[in-house]
Amino acid sequence: MYTKSWLVIKDDSGKTFEVCGKESNDNAFTNNTYAMQKAGMNVSSMTLPVTNKYANRETISIVGYVKEEGLHQRLLKQFREITMRSEDHW
Repeated sequence: MYTKSWLVIKDDSGKTFEVCGKESNDNAFTNNTYAMQKAGMNVSSMTLPVTNKYANRETISIVGYVKEEGLHQRLLKQFREITMRSEDHW
């Protein structure tokens, strides 16, 4: 069993991804991604085990996707804007 996993967020519309870091518990990261999907954002996430093959974040690549630094922060900002707009309707 692996003790840590790399957390990867993907923007499926723009075909970009970012390795956000490594954690032993990915519950909050996964729940955040699901919330973004429920808000209508075209995003997905994946976890990769920290092994010899993926010992360094620079070695991680996804076929058809380009690395984008700051992607997770941009998606979180977009998610906040969507949720704030939905609260204005109350």
